[in-house]
Order: sequence, then C-alpha cells, then structure tokens
Amino acid sequence: MINVSEVMKTPPLTFKTPLHEKVYKTLEALKIPFERVDTDEAVTMEDCENINKRLDMDMVKTLFLCNRQQTMFYLFVTAGNKPFVTSEFSKKLGVSRISFAPVDLFEKMLGTKIGAATVFSALIDEDRDLQIVIDADVANSEWYGCSDGTNTGYMKVSTKKIIEEFLPYTKHKAKIIEL
Repeated sequence: MINVSEVMKTPPLTFKTPLHEKVYKTLEALKIPFERVDTDEAVTMEDCENINKRLDMDMVKTLFLCNRQQTMFYLFVTAGNKPFVTSEFSKKLGVSRISFAPVDLFEKMLGTKIGAATVFSALIDEDRDLQIVIDADVANSEWYGCSDGTNTGYMKVSTKKIIEEFLPYTKHKAKIIEL
C-alpha cells in the first residue's frame, strides 16, 4: 500500500520534469482548479486505490498505443477498472493492428515515465502526433483523475474542463468512443 499525502489545491513547490512544470503553469493560466496528492511511486491501477479514496474519484487508465508501422500514435483514456481489448479499440478507430507503443518512445513522446501516462502530455505534442481517444465512460464522468506528469503526483480535475478547455488549448480534439 502506498502513502498518499493530504489533498492540496496548489502546485508543488518544485517540479520534477519540464512536463510537470507545464501542467501546473497551464492549469493556472487556464484557471482550471484541481486537487492533488503526492504519493510514493505508483505504477499500477492497484497502486491508485488509496489515491482514489483520498481524492474521492476514480483514476483513469491512460494507454500509449501505436499502429504496427509506428506512424500513428494514440493516447487512450479509459476507466481504470475496464479491460482493454485491442481488437475492439482497433475496430472503433478503423485501424488494424494496434499495440502498445515501444518503451523508448514513451519518455520521448509523452515526457513521462512508464506508469505516468497522462492527457497532459498533449502539452509537449506540438506536432500533433498523438491522437487523444477517450472512452465515453470517462468523458461522461464528473471527475478526471490522472497523473500530473509524474508517478508520484496525482490530481482530480473536472472532466468537462479537460475536454472543453485544456485539450483545445493544446490544439488537440478528443475522439470519444464507446467500448
């Protein structure tokens, strides 16, 4: 069981990566409120159980995927407890042979470590190489629980603000699918 801090509504005093800093500066600039916690390193959905309790929400599961040629990249956001079936995802997008993107592209394209994939990586995707795909169950949730770009910081943000304010700011448009 991982340790989880008390809930905070202010950015951390120090930032661990350039993406981490961009996340909080962008939320501040867009006036998007958040609640956050600091934790021990969390990598699995099981690690997030105490985070969910502390923030009173359910953490999303964010997967970094690509086609076989590694020319199309997807950041798929789904409910943490929902199994991922590649064939269903591929069919919904009309793309064959989707798989998990290689580890070496994870930090390069997402600016995070394994276990910390986040929609906030759209901030560093200036070439729009990432297609943001959100499961309808997540899109219809009041709260969006996710990594702050690290695997030791997690936050709760309004899902509506992520989809309607944050993603347009990054010039990304979420594709909502039902799985």
